[in-house]
Amino acid sequence: MTTGKNGLSYAEAGVDIDAGNALVDRIKPAAKATARPGVMSGLGGFGALFDLKAAGYSDPILVGATDGAGTKLRIAIDTGELDSVGVDLVAMCVNDLVCQGAEPLFFLDYYATGKLSVDNAARVIDGIARGCKGAGCALIGGETAEMPGMYPPGDFDLAGFAVGAIERGQDLPRGITKGDVLLGVASDGVHSNGYSLVRKIVEVSGLGWDASCPWGGGTLGAELLRSTRLYVQGAMAAIREDCVRAFAHITGGGLTENLPRVMPEGLRCEIDLDVWELPPVFRWLAEAGGLSQAEMLKTFNCGIGFVAVVPSDKVDVARYALAAEGHAVFEIGRVAEGEGVSYTGALG
Repeated sequence: MTTGKNGLSYAEAGVDIDAGNALVDRIKPAAKATARPGVMSGLGGFGALFDLKAAGYSDPILVGATDGAGTKLRIAIDTGELDSVGVDLVAMCVNDLVCQGAEPLFFLDYYATGKLSVDNAARVIDGIARGCKGAGCALIGGETAEMPGMYPPGDFDLAGFAVGAIERGQDLPRGITKGDVLLGVASDGVHSNGYSLVRKIVEVSGLGWDASCPWGGGTLGAELLRSTRLYVQGAMAAIREDCVRAFAHITGGGLTENLPRVMPEGLRCEIDLDVWELPPVFRWLAEAGGLSQAEMLKTFNCGIGFVAVVPSDKVDVARYALAAEGHAVFEIGRVAEGEGVSYTGALG
């Protein structure tokens, strides 16, 4: 072992263990605030424990989901607006979980960077904690990876992992039939899909992230960083009312690609585009990018971030359950015989 004055250290190689420890200490209060029944251990161990019986389950099936925030991160990094992408990360995972009928229970994050900035990482992880709080799941662990040479200065990447549970036999989708109603739940903007195209459209437009937003107040960058909406509480309320046959999270692929994922063979979705108004952000993207309606519908959520498939005699119950959690709800179509998705009307 080298003991001389010229010996190297891990810090000199670019990894600051003390900074990592400082980050853990800083985020512990935010993680603790997400605690829920079932959590058995806090941050800092080699693994995190969760007690399903204490969470109220008798015969549980576990459901897992993993996702990221996509190239929306590029805008967050370039603008220095890091406070909301953690919410995006959580939402992309837990909104998928509830489509299986599962209650999100706990969340783990992976934050990777070339040189750890405790302040920047803490801002991101505080956002993750807010997202977990909003979804009713606990932030019980994660990994902060400092990897010199892997990322340019200031860059980082995120991944999230959510685990939920359902009682055996209660998984979704189930029982979808012809005549079921499609309830569309409003989005809060672009959410976290299609940002490679968004960034290309902004580049072509000649605008910078600090330019005034063409469709509203604030800057263009801030408006495009609006957080992905959390649908967990509304979805769980509808599940408790036993008024839903399926949920679809409208992510990459839009309505065109995501609705068929929950349809059984021989059934399709008929969508009336005249039922809701296309939000201004999508109108601007379509005009600035010269995008066709078909391209919009298979790339973006176009104002509908979540869809509930509901029996026709339970529409009012489902609508109330979702609206009571603050969601705007539209009756956007029905289930019919056939395959895929068909549209009437026009986005506008």
